[in-house]
Amino acid sequence: MSEMNIPPKAVIDTRALSKEYVMGEMVVRALREVSISIMNGEFVAIMGPSGSGKSTFMNMIGCLDRPSGGEYYLDGREVSRLGDNELAEIRNKYIGFVFQTFNLLPRTTAVKNVELPLLYGGVKNRTELAKSALERVGLAQRMDHKPNELSGGQQQRVAIARAIVTDPVLVLGDEPTGNLDTRTSFEIMALFQELNRAGKTVVIVTHEEDIAHHCNRVIRFRDGRVERDEKVENPTDAREELAKLPPVEQPVATA
Repeated sequence: MSEMNIPPKAVIDTRALSKEYVMGEMVVRALREVSISIMNGEFVAIMGPSGSGKSTFMNMIGCLDRPSGGEYYLDGREVSRLGDNELAEIRNKYIGFVFQTFNLLPRTTAVKNVELPLLYGGVKNRTELAKSALERVGLAQRMDHKPNELSGGQQQRVAIARAIVTDPVLVLGDEPTGNLDTRTSFEIMALFQELNRAGKTVVIVTHEEDIAHHCNRVIRFRDGRVERDEKVENPTDAREELAKLPPVEQPVATA
């Protein structure tokens, strides 16, 4: 079979995935037999109202929690029955996380923040790889700055560099633009689109319809089930959206 005829591989494959929480005498069914396949190279938005199950689903596919029932295959490996140490290793090796609140160490430089996953993985050439990741997200001139010396958008870029420094098969974003203004949100989505075009599988949770339409596919949850799963025919190009915004006003120099 020629390379062009090889079908894409599922990075995420859930089969009747369920999650129940016992709260006193009440059982909360957060996920109800969710079966989803996300293929290598897709860019997917997960949406839904509060309590719909989208955050629980993100925790499951990020190996941050275990299902009550069903199976989860990550890059072809069944991971839903693994122990804590094995899950931690999977998270470090296969998954890059980007959070709404950045989760950077405040007294540590950008390059040292990006080195952290490599430190946990025992990688030796950490600084070289961290600098390369920061260059990839456009922060070559900010490597030695601490988070309080960076804008919100720059902090999120550091978080994205940290997420991709291990070359994961999957990048997960939990409301990655939730704390950012419009321009900075478009800049971050442009960066995600660039990563996706370079071959990364990207999945984000978002409440914002305009952010979701930068993706190629939108999966909507309600009451623990998939309500809709739809392709986005013409995803919004974040670079084009940036070009439409008025120019940033520069501070007036004083004598």
